[in-house]
Amino acid sequence: MFSFLQTFPISLSSLDWVVLCMYGAGMLGIGWYYQRKNKTKEEYLLGGRKMKSTSVGISLFATLLSTLSYLTYPGEMIQHGPIIFAGSLAFPLVYFIVGWWIIPAIMKTGVTSAYEILEQKLGLSVRLLGTVMFLSLRLLWMATIIYVTVDVALYSVIQFNKAYVPLIAALLTVVTIIYTTMGGLKAVVVTDIIQSAIFLGGALLSVMVVCWHFGSVSAIIPKQWPQHWNTFKVGFDPLQRTTMANAMLSVLVWYVCTNGSDQIAVQRYLATPDVKTARRSFKIAMLSDVFASTLLALVGLSMLAYFTNNASLLNGKPIVDQADTLFPRFILIGLPAGISGLVIAGLMAAAMSSLSSGLNSVSSVVSEDLINRFRENPRKEDTLRQIKRLSFVTGIVILLLSFIIAGVQGNLLDIIMKVVNLFVAPLFVLFFMALFVPFATERGTFLGGLMSVGVAIAIAFWGVFGITVLWFMPIALIAGIISALLFSYLESVWRK
Repeated sequence: MFSFLQTFPISLSSLDWVVLCMYGAGMLGIGWYYQRKNKTKEEYLLGGRKMKSTSVGISLFATLLSTLSYLTYPGEMIQHGPIIFAGSLAFPLVYFIVGWWIIPAIMKTGVTSAYEILEQKLGLSVRLLGTVMFLSLRLLWMATIIYVTVDVALYSVIQFNKAYVPLIAALLTVVTIIYTTMGGLKAVVVTDIIQSAIFLGGALLSVMVVCWHFGSVSAIIPKQWPQHWNTFKVGFDPLQRTTMANAMLSVLVWYVCTNGSDQIAVQRYLATPDVKTARRSFKIAMLSDVFASTLLALVGLSMLAYFTNNASLLNGKPIVDQADTLFPRFILIGLPAGISGLVIAGLMAAAMSSLSSGLNSVSSVVSEDLINRFRENPRKEDTLRQIKRLSFVTGIVILLLSFIIAGVQGNLLDIIMKVVNLFVAPLFVLFFMALFVPFATERGTFLGGLMSVGVAIAIAFWGVFGITVLWFMPIALIAGIISALLFSYLESVWRK
């Protein structure tokens, strides 16, 4: 049934390379086009605050669904089963909390950097703590994206000499820096939309190819629960990796914290003219995420069926030990010339859409919260040039950090949780206190934020109490909020 495998190349064809080069040139062309349209800092960072909800929503979705998700979701399905995808059941509650509670509170502020809110409400020290947390979060996030894209995804496909990893990583980063620096947020949003179509199209095509050669869609569904999958459980259990309730709680906390404190999300809401448009943007992002998660779950099932029926392609290793690399490997051996190049462009698209947004947001935060905050009367022209220079510097930093990520233990989901999401909950603790607690104090909030970071590190890296990695965000959030409330209350009482 699978004799078609022998007709496809085991390395990229000339047509594949042409497709990849055309993709890179197209991204640079978009950056050059929008370079001429950005005259002010507000146009560069926020698109003039006039961006449409559909564009902003798709851009937010594409940013947060990076190569990490593109490979993690199928890999998690292959290795641990479908329970992690139950997290989508929390989306209605997420939409209510973010859309009707958090977004209106943020839109009232009219700031450029989200962390201006912290100083307005609580003081400079909390703003600086929030800025450091955000920069740590997004620098590590972008570094992980580069590592996963080059050292895991592309290496599984192209099988290049490992000595070329730094060169390929640098090329990917430089192309992204150039079009981001030239075009600002408008270029980022447009390229995000194009890149979304490419990487989702590549995933859909892969599922269709497997189903076509099996002869039906139902063929990719396991006839019985695979032995290596986690046992299906419904309730909360902090000692278990995945249960339905665990997955829902993790998704709920991540979405609320990210959309309530991360400059990448806040910047897009502030780029819209009003609360209604911002809320609609978030709704579009969530609907896109549901579609993408479902599609990537099907990719995982397809890869499991494909390689289970072609055990010779596993090189004698158990399928669970290769779960994160099976999808990129299938791109090379299971798709025809030209199409392989397009789907590899999809892998790079998922990375570049996130990197471009990260570079734009990080450079704006460094400019607004660390440089201009302590600089008297900066000129608009100087500020715009400054932000563009910061994008280049940020790119170099994340490139260097990407070489360190390989030392983190675990599969891709473990790496994401331990490295990328370490500061997600602590950062939101600061915004929760600033936006929704009238008696919050600067010192109490600062200490609560530090307490949240300590709890997150203790669980993620030291395995305190044997708690699974999926629980460190909820526990760090609760510990941080309780600590901040207690410290603030005690300080208020002491002042009286």
